[in-house]
Amino acid sequence: MKRLVSFFEIPAEDFQRAIKFYESVLNVSMTVMDCDTEKMAFFPEEEDGNCPGAVSYTNTFKPAKGGGVLVSLQVDSIEAVCSKIEDNNGTIIIPRTKIEADNRGWFAVFDDSEGNRLGLYED
Repeated sequence: MKRLVSFFEIPAEDFQRAIKFYESVLNVSMTVMDCDTEKMAFFPEEEDGNCPGAVSYTNTFKPAKGGGVLVSLQVDSIEAVCSKIEDNNGTIIIPRTKIEADNRGWFAVFDDSEGNRLGLYED
């Protein structure tokens, strides 16, 4: 089966603040591209060479506080990432919680520095 999520964009009200948030929380470096009325900061390429997504800033794409599409990010340690989220002006909505069905791992849900709601997944 093909990967179900081909690309995601996370809207930002404050582009530099959002970049700092994700670089700090996920310990990555993002590549910034300025395209006329849109700015994008791309997450690093995955093992298959594809970029999974970006933080996006434009006048027509705004964060949806408490709603919208929930994208979950794969991490090694939800607890470690959650401590960084709170240190970088994010909010934990659902703390690390065991997924009971078939020992599928753990999840958490948080609001980022821009008010977007995202999930975390740990094996």
